[in-house]
Amino acid sequence: MLPLFDFDALTKHRARAARGFAAIAPVLEDLSARLIERLDDTSRHFEDALDFGGRGLTAPLLAARGLRVTSAEFTPAWLENAPGPAHLITNPADFALPPAAFDLIIAPLSLHWLDDLPGALIQLRRALRPDGLFLASVPLLGTLQPLREALLEAEETLTGRVSPRVSPYPELRDVAGLLQRAGFALPVADLEEITLSYRTPLTLLHGLRQAGETNALSARARLTPPRALFPLALSRLPVREGRVPMPLKLGILTGWAPS
Repeated sequence: MLPLFDFDALTKHRARAARGFAAIAPVLEDLSARLIERLDDTSRHFEDALDFGGRGLTAPLLAARGLRVTSAEFTPAWLENAPGPAHLITNPADFALPPAAFDLIIAPLSLHWLDDLPGALIQLRRALRPDGLFLASVPLLGTLQPLREALLEAEETLTGRVSPRVSPYPELRDVAGLLQRAGFALPVADLEEITLSYRTPLTLLHGLRQAGETNALSARARLTPPRALFPLALSRLPVREGRVPMPLKLGILTGWAPS
């Protein structure tokens, strides 16, 4: 059975993004900061944190709170400036994380390209000490929806067929159930809705590329698309007050390792 996502493509996209990251960094840093602010809602004191896939932006924010931070990434480029120990993820089926090594794991927008999300959550739960906290953000159904629809409509107009170009995203109730299945105690999933705003439709595509968020679906089209595809699709995106709004619906996942 063909996996949903292509891990090799993911790592290549992340490595390429690391070379031209500056323009999108403030957006991703803000999203990481929003997630980390959730720590203020608990009186629990944390010492050893794992930044899972934070693209070099989350670890410094955790270190600024006085935590010892280990950074885990899918490509070594993001680990070059890690403020603490570094761990490279080379196998999506086995992260090779030490068991019960952390009392906090933060995973900001880093789980949605993994084919086995339930298995990933189990691996991360096992890396937590008893009563350790897991905190993650994942894009949900509705994220990038105008772009998804514009690409599908444009490709059907030009070729009479469609191919997947935007990742399928889960619903909030789905990820809440996955936390429970993975063995987390007190699992909670809540919705945070953000509207990103771009100067032009092309800026949107550049931003996705700079973040390493381009298409890593196994079933993606491998042929060069028609030259008119992206201009036609981008021309159909909504524009408000001279800018292109794009919804980002985040599921904020919270769970505790059983004591």
